[in-house]
Amino acid sequence: MATESAAVTELNTDEGVRRRDWIHIAALSTAGVGAASVLIPLISQMSPSQDVLAASSTEVDVSAIQPGQAIKASFRKQPLFVRRLTAQEIEEANKVDVGSLRDPQTLADRTKPGHEDMLITMGVCTHLGCVPLGAAEGENRGDFGGYFCPCHGSHYDTAARIRKGPAPKNLHVPEYVFKSDTIVRIG
Repeated sequence: MATESAAVTELNTDEGVRRRDWIHIAALSTAGVGAASVLIPLISQMSPSQDVLAASSTEVDVSAIQPGQAIKASFRKQPLFVRRLTAQEIEEANKVDVGSLRDPQTLADRTKPGHEDMLITMGVCTHLGCVPLGAAEGENRGDFGGYFCPCHGSHYDTAARIRKGPAPKNLHVPEYVFKSDTIVRIG
């Protein structure tokens, strides 16, 4: 009888552990499903919406821009300047001693190979975010023939590099690629 009682106790202990294991697995599974049902919508709502994704890149047709002319476009709700430089403007930009610049960059650093005449920059002054003049016909281009910020007097050269005034950096060049000789995708 003692042996029979020990066998029953051993059997109950084994069943108790098995039941306990099953309860732990069920509880953890339920918690995992609950956490996933909360986290998946939370994470997916942080993804950019379709209208934001559509605005994340802009295509610009540059075929109508004549040498010496610039156009204004919009990229991520900010102004974008696209300028086709003349041979003289390229020569002037390349003559500048890069070491004398506050934010040293060559014209080649700011343009793409094979398209050195196309300068694409954001139209936002790096001082306090004003929109510089010089992209439209007849606007003041400053002392260096590029852009002039009327808010605080920053002067940019033909390569949109800061030359005079309080702006700390050159006009920003966004990421862009030429899809063809006439179409540029920015962003």
